[in-house]
Amino acid sequence: MKLVTYRENNAPRFGALVGDRVLDLARASAAYRATDAAIEAIPDRIEAFFERSEALLPSLRKVVKRFADAPDEALSSKLAAVKLLAPIQRPPKIVCVARNYAEHAREAGLEISPIPILFPRFANTLVADGDPVVVPSVSTHLDWEGELAVIIGKNTNGRRLTKAEAMDYVFGYSIFNDVTVRDYQFRVTQYTAGKNFRASGPFGPVIVTADEIADPHKLDIRTTLNGAVMQSANTETMIYDIPTILEHISDFIDLEAGDVIPTGTPAGVGFKRKPPIFLRDGDTITVDIPSIGTLSNPVVNEGAVL
Repeated sequence: MKLVTYRENNAPRFGALVGDRVLDLARASAAYRATDAAIEAIPDRIEAFFERSEALLPSLRKVVKRFADAPDEALSSKLAAVKLLAPIQRPPKIVCVARNYAEHAREAGLEISPIPILFPRFANTLVADGDPVVVPSVSTHLDWEGELAVIIGKNTNGRRLTKAEAMDYVFGYSIFNDVTVRDYQFRVTQYTAGKNFRASGPFGPVIVTADEIADPHKLDIRTTLNGAVMQSANTETMIYDIPTILEHISDFIDLEAGDVIPTGTPAGVGFKRKPPIFLRDGDTITVDIPSIGTLSNPVVNEGAVL
């Protein structure tokens, strides 16, 4: 399944992308419950869904399959007619992984860490597909980082995961562009400042459920700037695979359904190019993972939108 959040009457709603239509999951579950009492009501917000994701997932699958078998225009909208938002507007946590591709660590002149390096990103930095990334007025060193994002599907509740069980906690995958203000990132030894400027976290456009991704460690990932390829790699070259990342995080953080884990970026970022390349007003930055989709954003100066 491909799950989305879209805007209707200036409010976010939870949907599923089925062909070229966006199915309203709350309306569809209400309609289908009339003839199938086993279908539970699906909330109209994905955040509410994740509060009961384990219990609601069977109903979600039933609703999507029933619509796919017999599409009903009254329960859906054309994709071209709706505005997709970031798939999760307010994730409980966004825990990012740094230096998880050896070539990226080498290009940055940094050592490969013996354990995954983590840093937080905040939900109010998120940007939907098609919405602008903003060059802040205090810096011109805005850089891209295309990444695979893991979406957590159930709470650990204090459990420290083993690698063997970690993938059972993965709900699905999306695309993340960990846009970074480099001079703020490197002012000190931790990354928080450079990673949390407004409108700097493109995320989406969909969440693809884990059952549709045969192996998340064999996904091509490509970042282009104005059509020119900047990053091209495969997730098989990650230093720390997803089970290792989740095992490490759960050692000291309770994972929750709806958490977003961007898994690090490959080589090809802008600040280590000769000469360096940074995002500027008028650019378009795009991250593509064919099994998931394409995340593309224009770049504008701060005064243009804020």
